[in-house]
Amino acid sequence: MNWIDWLVMLATLIGIAAFGIWRTRHIRSSETHMRGNDDLNWTVIGFNIMATQASAITFLSLPGQAYEDGMRFVQFYFGLPLAMIFLSIFVIPYFYKLKIYTAYEYLETRFGLNTRVFTASLFLIQRGFSTGLSFFAPSIVMSELLGWSLNFTILFIGGLILVYTYIGGFKAVSYTQTLQFAVIWLGLFLAAGLVFYQLPPDVHFVDAVNIAGKMGKINLVDFKFDLSSRYNIWSGIIGGAFLAISYFGTDQSQVARYLGGKSLAEGRMGLMLNGLIKVPMQFIILGVGVLVFVFYLFNQAPLHFNSNNVSRLSGSAAEQYKVLETQQEKVFEQRRLAVDGMMKAMRSGDDQQANLAQAEVQTLHATELQLREDARSLIKDHVPDAATKDTDYVFITYVLQYMPIGVIGLLLAMILAAACSSGASAINALATTTVIDLYQRLYKPAASDRHYLRMSKLFVVVWCLISLAFAFSAQLFDNLIQAVNIIGSIFYGVILGVFLTAFFLPKVKGRAAFLAAILTQIIVIVVYVMSEYKMSLNLFGWVIPVRVAYLWLNLIGCLLVMGIAAVLQGVMPEKEKEGVVG
Repeated sequence: MNWIDWLVMLATLIGIAAFGIWRTRHIRSSETHMRGNDDLNWTVIGFNIMATQASAITFLSLPGQAYEDGMRFVQFYFGLPLAMIFLSIFVIPYFYKLKIYTAYEYLETRFGLNTRVFTASLFLIQRGFSTGLSFFAPSIVMSELLGWSLNFTILFIGGLILVYTYIGGFKAVSYTQTLQFAVIWLGLFLAAGLVFYQLPPDVHFVDAVNIAGKMGKINLVDFKFDLSSRYNIWSGIIGGAFLAISYFGTDQSQVARYLGGKSLAEGRMGLMLNGLIKVPMQFIILGVGVLVFVFYLFNQAPLHFNSNNVSRLSGSAAEQYKVLETQQEKVFEQRRLAVDGMMKAMRSGDDQQANLAQAEVQTLHATELQLREDARSLIKDHVPDAATKDTDYVFITYVLQYMPIGVIGLLLAMILAAACSSGASAINALATTTVIDLYQRLYKPAASDRHYLRMSKLFVVVWCLISLAFAFSAQLFDNLIQAVNIIGSIFYGVILGVFLTAFFLPKVKGRAAFLAAILTQIIVIVVYVMSEYKMSLNLFGWVIPVRVAYLWLNLIGCLLVMGIAAVLQGVMPEKEKEGVVG
């Protein structure tokens, strides 16, 4: 990487961090550190919400997802605008009325301490794990750039986020996220424009779209109703809406964004801004991945995108890898000629010739995919601890090899800014929830403000360490963006079910809600495991295959909590005692 890229990247990141630290240099109270001063306007809230969700995983993993699987992942976000409307009408008013720090405080007023602690604990588990994955994503970039070991790079990134969050807390995160989001959008449009610009001169935008369509990458909407399919319009609108309602309505890293607003109206407008911009944003990111796929139809791609894995091969294994590269080069040349023929046939309107060329391109592409699989097997055989799934490395490999000087630095700043933004928001939310919902409520209910400020900073350190531990396990997952959403889907549906029970089932009391949440969480985990390992359920001789895509777990978890709670309340005595946890 050129020194100009280093200058652009470091100047951008240091400037953003310095601004946040400078604006929060006078923070002395626990309330300001954990929540802010309730002075954010709707544009800042909206950008903060989007920046919190748009982690480095988004910009590394999503283009790789599109490169491999096309645009169909965008259906995942179709339910998000509906979720924003629902939250603005039914959820935010409750939170503003109660003037709470965390979403889980409300549950104690409705169901008692047990339910508050249980749901807060579910949030801490899943958010801690997801934050670990968000630490891992930018480490991919830095390890590629600097040649550092991945584990050392994870520690380095975690340390940066720790310092950033420890010093400024909520206010530092809020002040800097608007700047970070501006960098993210600038980098995003630059990436999209430059990928297209670097296609061959005779390949126009319409040609690129048509080629991607012929290769099955412009698969925007699947109307087939299939519970086992991860991405179709039904799972996106229904399952995605429930996931978004739970994430934006019960995840403290997001709830804190709009609770820090000047008023209820500002919080609502911030959420609606997110609903308006988020789907187009994800569409553009996926579109960049599809353009990278088209680019590599005209330019030879690496046989394996994780160069660190390749560098660890030696001796006969390295020779075998070179043989595979030679075979890939021959296939690439044949495929490029076939792509040229397909493009010319489409331009001339010769559908028959275009279909023949398409079949040839797809056959050669399948051959290349098999060579890539052979390369992964070779690496796995000779480097047993290597994570051979390389889709998360597709976009960063393209950036480092083909982007012009200066732009590389800006795009890397975009990725690292997203990491700092989402990581700091998550760590701040984890620390706040731990202090308010567990420590203060269960152990030190009447300590001084100075004591809570000290403890909030201590738990920032604790959760950074826990998230780092989770980050070291991230290589076990095939695709980071899917891993984050799978983890969320396992827990968010249950959390949402508890909140919706509180809002809409006034006759349900605390014990019924608490037991329903525990039972449902067990059921959801069992359903996910059985689906993942393609297991079957045997009921009185009837063998039922369990095949449920993870997005549906949000709906299942939510409805089960509400249904079980209603049934349990019907068979329980009216009088209920609040249980004590701890």
